[in-house]
Amino acid sequence: MHGMLNIAIRAARRAGEIMIRQWNQLDALQISDKGRHDYVTQVDLLAEQTIVNVIHDHYPDHAILAEESGSMGDHEYTWIIDPLDGTTNYLHGFPVFAVSIAVAHRGELQHAVVYDPMRQEIFTATRGEGAQLDGRRIRVSRRQHLSGSLIATGFPYRFSDERIDIYLKMLRAVMIETAGVRRPGSAALDLCYVAAGRVDGFWELGLSKWDIAAGALIIREAGGRISDFHGTDRYLESGNVVAGNPKVYAALSKLLAPYARDL
Repeated sequence: MHGMLNIAIRAARRAGEIMIRQWNQLDALQISDKGRHDYVTQVDLLAEQTIVNVIHDHYPDHAILAEESGSMGDHEYTWIIDPLDGTTNYLHGFPVFAVSIAVAHRGELQHAVVYDPMRQEIFTATRGEGAQLDGRRIRVSRRQHLSGSLIATGFPYRFSDERIDIYLKMLRAVMIETAGVRRPGSAALDLCYVAAGRVDGFWELGLSKWDIAAGALIIREAGGRISDFHGTDRYLESGNVVAGNPKVYAALSKLLAPYARDL
């Protein structure tokens, strides 16, 4: 296993330990509003600082892009961190959240870890070496058509009414054409579930780079496809994502395209 991936796993597990220790004391958490429907707690902050400390203990010069701290440093290697993806779930005691860590070299994703501390599942990938769940190789599903497929999504919460209307039209179209739609509340885990074949596809609008980076590499290394709604690789910048196994990705992209012209 590559040294950077090892460090990312260690950092993710330590952040997860913090979340679990606090799980039975959620009522005592200090919560701040970052924006409408966007929260941060001392768990987010402590988990992020723990991750950064582990990274800098081993790679002190590497740059950091983290949800709570923003951009730190300038280096050819950048660690992209979401310390607690699914904060709203966590605050309500809803057990779907994760730690997401990716490593990019000159903008190219190289390593990825997504850790689910409730299930103690750890999804990993290294560029060109495949994707794993708890050390076992994973692949996207073999579903051939939207009919019968299970699709994950996330509801937009930082958009204008117009963008929400676009999303609702997408949701209606997907509900009609598939076996079902699921909205667990953690984009990082949604992407990993595509990679593991637990769901066949995924789409969401307005995500941040730290929500997507690790899961995107894990999907690609598991044989899946991911892009923005226009079929380009600018999803890390736009935050608009469609993903799936190759067949479902193609069909889902085609289904959503008419609603995504203005995105």
